[in-house]
Amino acid sequence: MIIDSHAHLNAPDGLYAYRANLIANGGYHFGKPKISDDDLAACAEQNIRALDEVGTDIQLLSPRPYQQGHSMTPSSLVEPWIAAHNDTIARTVVMHPDRFAGVAGLPIVPGEPVERAFRELQRAIDDLGFVGVIVNPDPYEGNGQAPTLNERYWYPLYEKLVELDVPMQIHSAGCYSGRESYSEHFITEESIAILSLLRGDVFRDFPSLKVIISHGGGSVPYQIGRWQAERLLPLLGGTADSERFEVSLKRFWFDSVLHNPLSLELLLRTVGSDRVLFGTERPGSGSAMNPDTGHHFDDLKPVIDKIGFLSDTDRHAIYEHNAKTVFPRLAKRLSQS
Repeated sequence: MIIDSHAHLNAPDGLYAYRANLIANGGYHFGKPKISDDDLAACAEQNIRALDEVGTDIQLLSPRPYQQGHSMTPSSLVEPWIAAHNDTIARTVVMHPDRFAGVAGLPIVPGEPVERAFRELQRAIDDLGFVGVIVNPDPYEGNGQAPTLNERYWYPLYEKLVELDVPMQIHSAGCYSGRESYSEHFITEESIAILSLLRGDVFRDFPSLKVIISHGGGSVPYQIGRWQAERLLPLLGGTADSERFEVSLKRFWFDSVLHNPLSLELLLRTVGSDRVLFGTERPGSGSAMNPDTGHHFDDLKPVIDKIGFLSDTDRHAIYEHNAKTVFPRLAKRLSQS
């Protein structure tokens, strides 16, 4: 089985018209998106065609991150907007329960306690049957004020995820700083997420917390030598007996959304095949044709199949076993189908 652990909702225009209406009326009338079953089915079929082209069996769908609007004003718009995303994902899953599973967006709002997102979190898991959550580590979306993931602000969320046995996928969203695009911001925030979590006590306080870092860990695997050295440098608080950075890095899970063979090889050599989940973000920003290979950039199974140092057991872990380990609710659902 091939499980694609990182993909986003392909939604009809009616979902985005709903956001425009929310903004226009200032949140005085929430209502519901006007999305027909036929329109939603057509979007789902586009996804399924993309999966069938590359032989993927099941895909985990989350909201498109840059569309989540965590910093929208007034903040009362954020919860109904993300709930509408989750509802649309849930309808897509019901249409094709053997091809999709849901990963919920959370209405985490700048300046508000993270507990504000718990009602939607509980609804997504208990009522909609989702198997994970996607977490934007910068709900301020680029103004530099967001608490890093080692700060106590986030602890109630970690406690709740451990209680529910649900993993969180770290994936930044929009960015309005004017200095970087949202794609550049993704990589920055994913890197900061790793470094801040390892700098704090989160994994000591929540040893069973499952954290997936999107896009192969941002820049960290590529820049690992810097962090290895800092761990041992007394000037920066390191000691000779500090845990090696490459050991600490294996507390995370990573997806394979890198779109470059050498980058993917580096990730696998750095963290091991037992910490990497197959993911493509297909269809998405990697869906252009790679002129060097004749495949789309996000057609990653042929890339993994050609990596010579991987065994069949390694590939099975990447394609299926690791996802079932990280997403126990998905594993249970698949075992019952």
